[in-house]
Amino acid sequence: MKELRIRTLVGVFVVAGVLSWAGARLWNAVGTLPRVPLAAPIVLALIAVVLLATALSLRARLKAQRERRPGATGVDPLVAARAVVFGQASALVAALVAGMYGGAGAFLLESLDIPARRDQAIYAGFSVLAGIAVIAAAFFLERVCKLPEDDETNGNAAPAA
Repeated sequence: MKELRIRTLVGVFVVAGVLSWAGARLWNAVGTLPRVPLAAPIVLALIAVVLLATALSLRARLKAQRERRPGATGVDPLVAARAVVFGQASALVAALVAGMYGGAGAFLLESLDIPARRDQAIYAGFSVLAGIAVIAAAFFLERVCKLPEDDETNGNAAPAA
């Protein structure tokens, strides 16, 4: 399983942001802008919390397993692999969504004197922050599930699978 690359996520964020900014300019020339929903940052924040809770749970179980605590439940490799895939997919979608809302928010910065657009810019900003939180939680989850390096093979560590 390949690791997340920050370059890929930044690329998705930038491309989505530029396209969203250009689309917002075009849409504004035609009429009104589409709204940034209030639920966007809330949903992204919930995904970040789920990823973080999963990572903390797996980390505690793996630590108990390494320390050979009595009654410690191990982590099924398939569960760890699924958690990592969920984290990677969430990070990619969060980069895309954060880029879209970031581009729209950048366009909305031009008209902060209008209360409705100011609210939309705030929602867009919180969406970008929540998207960054999802990405950070996904990287943490991936780090928790990473296998220790094996010096006898090629030295590359891969997420637990």
